[in-house]
Amino acid sequence: MRKIIMMFAALALLAACNSNTPEGENWKVVDGMIEFDVPAAEAGQQDMLGFAAEPIDTVRVAFVGLGARGSGAVERYTYIDGVKIVALCDKYPEKVEEQQKVLADAGLPAAASYSGEDGWKEMFERDDIDLVYICTNWQMHVPMAIYAMEHGKHVACEVPIAYTVEDCWKLVNTSEKTRKHCMMLENCVYDFFEMTALNMAQQGLFGEVIHTEGAYIHNLEPFWDRYADNWRMEFNQANGGDVYPTHGFGPCCNVLNIHRGDKLDYLVSMSTPSYNGKARAEEKMGVDSYACGDHQVTLIMTEKGKCMEVQHNVYTPRPYNRMYQITGTEGFANKYPTQGITLRNKNISDAVRCGHESIDEHSFVPDDVFQAIMAEYQHPIHKEIGEVAKKVGGHGGMDFVMDYRLIYCLRHGYPLDEDVYDAAEWCCVGELSAVSEANGSMPVRVPDFTRGNWNKLDGLKFWHE
Repeated sequence: MRKIIMMFAALALLAACNSNTPEGENWKVVDGMIEFDVPAAEAGQQDMLGFAAEPIDTVRVAFVGLGARGSGAVERYTYIDGVKIVALCDKYPEKVEEQQKVLADAGLPAAASYSGEDGWKEMFERDDIDLVYICTNWQMHVPMAIYAMEHGKHVACEVPIAYTVEDCWKLVNTSEKTRKHCMMLENCVYDFFEMTALNMAQQGLFGEVIHTEGAYIHNLEPFWDRYADNWRMEFNQANGGDVYPTHGFGPCCNVLNIHRGDKLDYLVSMSTPSYNGKARAEEKMGVDSYACGDHQVTLIMTEKGKCMEVQHNVYTPRPYNRMYQITGTEGFANKYPTQGITLRNKNISDAVRCGHESIDEHSFVPDDVFQAIMAEYQHPIHKEIGEVAKKVGGHGGMDFVMDYRLIYCLRHGYPLDEDVYDAAEWCCVGELSAVSEANGSMPVRVPDFTRGNWNKLDGLKFWHE
């Protein structure tokens, strides 16, 4: 009898423990770590790692969403060879007409016009479009991207392309089924310091890269009123975690070869309460709650033991900061708030030493040495089109580099610099960080969107003739 009582007591204790174990609709706790469900691949899916479509001599492009980002993209595309702007779409017809004038001023023929709530569907169903360029509000990114791929189009979509893990899987599965590119337009990976530092890392100047930091710290107080219908504030009011991770995170993933030799393993996340965000939402929306904390921090470990830190803050008065930072066994690079590089003396060549006999390894190299290093290791793509990009513009030129590279790869039949797995990995941090925060900063396993193929490629390559 005593043994039976003890057995029931043990079962009751186990049941009590299990009842306190958190579990979501699409995740569970395994060995003290939250793990999201992985959907089974459907028949016919093929991985898109290193995928190259057939070359397209003239890329026929359609743009949807013609606000600040979309209108800037249309204008930049008037400067790119091998492009035909076939169609334009926006919810508001007057925005379409504004971009028709841009085409006319550039000496280009008018594009087909679409507008209204569902005009984009009619546009995507055309059979003379190779690439759909999406610049709408975030909530429309996933349905538009999926619809475009299912109708035979490659997709380029503004950030973030997705927020939930489920939607990230939908994008991956659709791209793998349709064999269509799905690129997220993360412009910051094409910025001048980021690509130069990546080139330095790939040439071994930093030794083994062991830690990176990225952020999106940008006081949006002056901008909230620009968003039609308050869609961005409404999104942040309803969602916790890092709701906008990719600007700082993308360059960090590139330098660590994520899904090209390493992969994201797990993360933990924490956030302050919402003070400024909540106050602004109370004023504009009449709500008394706000999910997105004023300052948010996520720490990530990779499969190979590298560490990453990502921060988000769009609410407090402080200087703009994407905090791109690389720590290696032989050197260090930092972009914000001050650009600088630190290297071991033995790794500084005479060509960039600028006459300095010895350089302090505890500080940034002198400015003349820094300028010489940046020139010596300037990324080949920037050597080719950097000056043109600065003249055309788009966040200092990085937007044009991004657009140029996308069209270049499509025209030459090369793999894109950013693939659908980048899009999923960089965006899934949104929901993963929110779940970690909601469960006392419990570790969360990062899904492997490559389904085990993360070590198939050997580093990030920018394909070029």
